[in-house]
Amino acid sequence: MNELAQTIKKLDDQLSKRPIALDPGGYFIIYIDRENELICAKYFTNIINEKGLAVDPETGEVIAARGKSNRTSETLFTGRSAKELCVKVIEENKQCPITMLDHAAYLGREFMRAEIALIMGTEYIQD
Repeated sequence: MNELAQTIKKLDDQLSKRPIALDPGGYFIIYIDRENELICAKYFTNIINEKGLAVDPETGEVIAARGKSNRTSETLFTGRSAKELCVKVIEENKQCPITMLDHAAYLGREFMRAEIALIMGTEYIQD
């Protein structure tokens, strides 16, 4: 890894630790389907409680940030590129679930990271 890449990685790692407000519109789990050469984004609804935590609208249980969840997604969006996925989630979706600009920016970054991993054949882990 060259010096510029190391500097950018260090900055990104530091920024990933900042506190964020969760989107009351819901959240996405992003992954790659290598067999079909797709970027996938499962959309889940949530409610933000008084402590700022995402909770399952059906059970009221706090949704863990890490680990497995037994929730069923509302929608599965797929695309061959970050741009195609953004168009499907934001532009073509009459009821776009994203209610915060910082969430839209985050998804754009993550979709690009997933696209690069798909092209390069490297592992993708959502930030």
